Amino acid sequence: MTRGDAPRRTAPGSSRLPEHGLISLESSYRYALDVARSRAKTFYYTFRFLPPERRRGILAVYAFSRRADDAVDSIEEAGSSPEQARAELAFLRSLLGPGPPDDPLAPALQDTIRRFAIPLRPFEELLAGMEMDLVKRSYATFEELRTYCYRAASVVGLACIEVFGHTDPAARESAVDLGIAMQLVNVLRDVAEDLARGRIYLPEEDMARFGYSADDLRRGVVDDRFRDLMRFEAARAREHFRRADALYPLVLPESRYCPVLLMRFYWRILERIERQGFDVLTRRPSLRWHEKVRIAGRTWLEAITSRTT
Repeated sequence: MTRGDAPRRTAPGSSRLPEHGLISLESSYRYALDVARSRAKTFYYTFRFLPPERRRGILAVYAFSRRADDAVDSIEEAGSSPEQARAELAFLRSLLGPGPPDDPLAPALQDTIRRFAIPLRPFEELLAGMEMDLVKRSYATFEELRTYCYRAASVVGLACIEVFGHTDPAARESAVDLGIAMQLVNVLRDVAEDLARGRIYLPEEDMARFGYSADDLRRGVVDDRFRDLMRFEAARAREHFRRADALYPLVLPESRYCPVLLMRFYWRILERIERQGFDVLTRRPSLRWHEKVRIAGRTWLEAITSRTT
């Protein structure tokens, strides 16, 4: 998965309070906005489609998930130990409340959870997913990988749809499918990056099915076996995108185009992977700035039209 540096604590429990003590709710939401501006990349475009109150809530959810991601990546990027990563994840768990931890995100996160009645389970599952990265370097079956995708992405979607607002509990099942689809695209896009971190997310049973080995992957072999393997996984992602189609009409109209745009960005990345012959080992697929603007602009026009007709 693609991750990177984000504003971080120097150690669990270290202080980020202003000189005179309490962190205001407004400054906490500004902190979440700063995290998104500096780190969200593709996601940040989608946040602009939301009404202000819902946008603030999504920013808080994103900042929490970003920091959970970074707690694990700090092992490779900052030389942290697994014990330090676990301590940071434990600290993030404390941000869920009810206490007021010494952290700039806590007020915004807890306000968002209360305001939109978000269950704590998705946040706890996300932390469990990040903990999987501390102990698992490979996945034997797709079912194992699906569990990881659920914890790393679908549960964030389950939190987000409460902020979006929805009209039917069935929205939750479709949000799970969208999260799995997006995470599978991440897996395909980031094969080389993950391999450099000692992780292989492509299921071993699928690699064996196409006669492609982990040693082949480490040697950077891109041949018909590899392409067939990647094509197989891409079809899986497309199937989950198809199942997620049921989500969009269930989301409140004022929020609907946020997940629509998110799906379109990831669908386009999947198309980019396919167009470059599935060779993700020598060139990481990505969307150019002007492509994101074009997709966002078209989606924005659809959103405006839908609200005026």
